[in-house]
Amino acid sequence: MLSRVANSIYWLGRYLERAENYARFIDVNFNLMQDLPLDLKEQWRPLIAATGDLALYEKSCTGYEKNQVLFFLGFDAENPNSMVSTIKNARENARIIRENLSKETWEKVNELYYMMQEGLEKKVWKKEDPRPFFEKVKNQILLIYGIADSSVARTEGWYFRQLGQFLERADKTSRMLDVKYHILLPSDQEIGTPLDFLHWMALLKSVTAFNTYRRLYGNIESANVVEFLTLNKYFPRSIYFCIKEAEKCLHNISGNLGGGYMNSPEKAMGELRSKLEFAEVGEIIGFGLHEYLDNLQLKINEISNLVDSNFFTIRDNQTYQTQSQTQN
Repeated sequence: MLSRVANSIYWLGRYLERAENYARFIDVNFNLMQDLPLDLKEQWRPLIAATGDLALYEKSCTGYEKNQVLFFLGFDAENPNSMVSTIKNARENARIIRENLSKETWEKVNELYYMMQEGLEKKVWKKEDPRPFFEKVKNQILLIYGIADSSVARTEGWYFRQLGQFLERADKTSRMLDVKYHILLPSDQEIGTPLDFLHWMALLKSVTAFNTYRRLYGNIESANVVEFLTLNKYFPRSIYFCIKEAEKCLHNISGNLGGGYMNSPEKAMGELRSKLEFAEVGEIIGFGLHEYLDNLQLKINEISNLVDSNFFTIRDNQTYQTQSQTQN
């Protein structure tokens, strides 16, 4: 497969997953706002902080009013990680490799792009409850995934898209957990209170994990939620599951089905997967959840850079196409 084609497929997977997760970021805060006591102010700054774009936000905005934050995350063309930007980039990558996609996949990506443009024109972020729009976007992306799952041959292109999707999802699950850290940062005395319970419940609902968690663990406890979203071997949005699946994708791309590693991204991915596989939740909490998640995000960024240099970079160090990296 040509490097430029693989690059576009990989970033199509990442951009779609990033947009879908931003819809989830917004949902987690709205879920939380519905249950918070009336005397508590809405907490929108933690949402920006968890995405890694706080410095960019503060360059152009003052304050953290709801409409401002929703515009920045959803519709700000100056924010390269906003939903409108990532969906535009996903559509452009899909256009470049259109002959490698099914007709239905291209049509649904195109519909998604125009859905976001319509939301921009209607100023959805100013609505009292814009959640139905973001739910619609999320469902459209899930529909694209479903079409791909049932119609795309499991060849190199499939594994490159899955690789991008799972790396992005691992990063965003870690940032979802970080939302909880940032919300609690000013008020450690609230840990273990009913308000703390509401935070964890909203977080689980935002990743469609609430019912699965309750079946496995029963009562909501912070250590169990951290273990579930970080180390669970079966839940498709846990960080470990995503890294394990991304490693399988790399092995299939390289043809390395006998174990070990054949290149630097496989080596880095194997090291990270191994650390997660043998980690215990007590060690994570003892180390510090925020610090542990920060380290994970750096490792994922490093793997992404290694994927780029091994598969998408020409030998003279020029690339076919420049794409936006994940957040710092």
